[in-house]
Amino acid sequence: MQQRLNAPRQPTVDASMIRDRIAQLQEEHHGLDALIDRLAGSDDLELRRLKKRKLKDTILLLQLDSDMH
Repeated sequence: MQQRLNAPRQPTVDASMIRDRIAQLQEEHHGLDALIDRLAGSDDLELRRLKKRKLKDTILLLQLDSDMH
């Protein structure tokens, strides 16, 4: 007996959900900018963590944007 393999279903994501997520990430991204500016020169380790997180957010924004096109 052969078993029929079903491919896993991909969740349906519409354009409005993607736009909402992008807006959320952009807001967080700007908040990180402000926090980085306030911490400049005070806590180098925390500053590096924030910049790394901001970079990851930027990459995600670019990926989401490229998926929409």
